[in-house]
Amino acid sequence: MQKIRFGVLGVSNHFMKRILFPLKRSAKAEVVAIASRNEEKASAFAKRHAVKKWYGSYDALLEDPEIDAVYIPLPNHLHAEYSVKAAKAGKHILCEKPLAMNHKEVNMMVSAAEDAGVLIMEAFMYRFHPQWIKSREIVLSGELGSIVTTICHFSYDNRDPSNIRNIRAYGGGALLDLGVYAVSSSRFLMDSEPERVFCEIVRDADSEVDIHTSGILDYGTTRSLFAVSTRTSADQRFHVFGSSGKLSVEVPLNMYPDVPGHLTVATSIGTREIYTEVADQYLLQFEAFAEAVTSGGESPIPGEDSLLNMRTVDALFGSARQSRWIEL
Repeated sequence: MQKIRFGVLGVSNHFMKRILFPLKRSAKAEVVAIASRNEEKASAFAKRHAVKKWYGSYDALLEDPEIDAVYIPLPNHLHAEYSVKAAKAGKHILCEKPLAMNHKEVNMMVSAAEDAGVLIMEAFMYRFHPQWIKSREIVLSGELGSIVTTICHFSYDNRDPSNIRNIRAYGGGALLDLGVYAVSSSRFLMDSEPERVFCEIVRDADSEVDIHTSGILDYGTTRSLFAVSTRTSADQRFHVFGSSGKLSVEVPLNMYPDVPGHLTVATSIGTREIYTEVADQYLLQFEAFAEAVTSGGESPIPGEDSLLNMRTVDALFGSARQSRWIEL
């Protein structure tokens, strides 16, 4: 099968550290071009990492007829603009989370992709890891009984005022950077949508980004709780509590690519440790997307899912502003 040729918009640390080298092993996808607003930076990166082409602007890369799809790891406030441009240029779009700054922008992006006949996918890489596929199977099988509560905690400590995660206009803050994972993973495991949400936010006095954000997603009989922070020691946890059992994912989101996934499941029968195969979730994500492009199938994470996720995130922001439950 011919590899899907990706162009990358932006020379990001995330791309270099977690994606570039795994993709070199892929039989389904390859990076053939990279763009930066600084052509020297793009050129140096391309030559160092054997990327065939480089461009001094994002628009120039989008004009390249040899590129099938783009990966967009740009700051959040640029996702909508360049996703729409990519769609109009006939490129399939794999865009980092959050797909955009709000539901209105996501709707614009999804509509642009549909109009152009290209795929668009939000890069929730965790969904492709075997540990999450197994977790969802366990929850939906009923082994844990009726799910009463899920709990997600995700945090790091970043106090650099120049970092994009601490710039509100760029889409910085805990909810858009980390909370979107909490919302997405809850919805993924529950296989349904919350009926209402409640949220509380603590903002940095200078940057005004949310630094400590906690929320509740109410599914009727189940409540998903989360706490995310950009001013707390690095940590990530995910627990599911059911009427007849519980499940914990040891490293739920930034999973290592070279060790097995680890789940702990406890029921009335006893407690067992489940280890899933070693997997690189970023490689799996790109290959699933590339396969969908090749086959003409649906995006592995369809635009509708991103619309529902951002609808929930918008409601959480609204709840924090109004100090009340928001119905969905």
